[in-house]
Amino acid sequence: MTRLDELHHLNLGKRVRLHRMMYEHGPGKGKLMILPIDQGLEHGPVDFFPNPPSADPEFQFKLAVKGGYSGIALHLGLAEKYAPKYAGKIPIVLKINGKTRIPPANEPVSPMTGSVEDAVRIGADAIGYTLYVGSPNQVTDFTQFRQVKADAERYGMPIIMWAYPRGEAIDKKGGRNSLFAVDYAARVADELGADVVKLNVPVDDPKTRSMQRAPYDELELSYEERVSKVVKTAGKCLVLFSGGGKTSDEEVIRRAKVCIEQGATGLIFGRNLWQREWDDALAMTKKLKDMMKSL
Repeated sequence: MTRLDELHHLNLGKRVRLHRMMYEHGPGKGKLMILPIDQGLEHGPVDFFPNPPSADPEFQFKLAVKGGYSGIALHLGLAEKYAPKYAGKIPIVLKINGKTRIPPANEPVSPMTGSVEDAVRIGADAIGYTLYVGSPNQVTDFTQFRQVKADAERYGMPIIMWAYPRGEAIDKKGGRNSLFAVDYAARVADELGADVVKLNVPVDDPKTRSMQRAPYDELELSYEERVSKVVKTAGKCLVLFSGGGKTSDEEVIRRAKVCIEQGATGLIFGRNLWQREWDDALAMTKKLKDMMKSL
């Protein structure tokens, strides 16, 4: 696992904010455990149906504070309306771009919904930026991110990049969750200057493996090896793995344990936590934190 004190390129502001999240909140010991609630914009209200109380952002804020997370990730409107009550109690990762899932997704790009200056104004400790690796709209995306990075450097604000392979070209080369696609996304995050990258764990599907570019089409790697590969590709980007859709308790813990053991800095699990009823969500949070502290 990459340590914060090894990242000598970080300016003081970024270092202070990351230290707060990695050592003063959450599991500590240089690890991150972030609770995202950007799904309301990205997926729509449907994600709250399994646990209706979770439609109220108070649910996630209470869970983040009570469960002792490293931070909560959300868009500006929710931060301005719900965070004041919890000021100083939980670090904020402000998502500054996003989109709905309603338009066709073959040429995705996420427009700006906030700014680095907004993040400073509300006291956030990091910003989140979604970049669609492989999208035909990458010129727009890269150009937009270039300005975000310049602002983040000026204000000392860490950048967490949601690096998501998307688009028809990705689909034709094994799909968004193939090792080729996720590995490429990890490299792009490092190349463009993200400080932390959020990735999905790549899957190995024999049916699509042959579609991937060489030599990925011949790689038969275990779950652990695939995680290790993309962590190494991310270079000096700290790596967070997402939890994806809700799954069994055993799978949540197994997935998280493998990710941390293979060098990830932490987890950014949302639906696998807040789609649970309150007591269950707190219990699973404790299990994940205890596991992370033990490694």
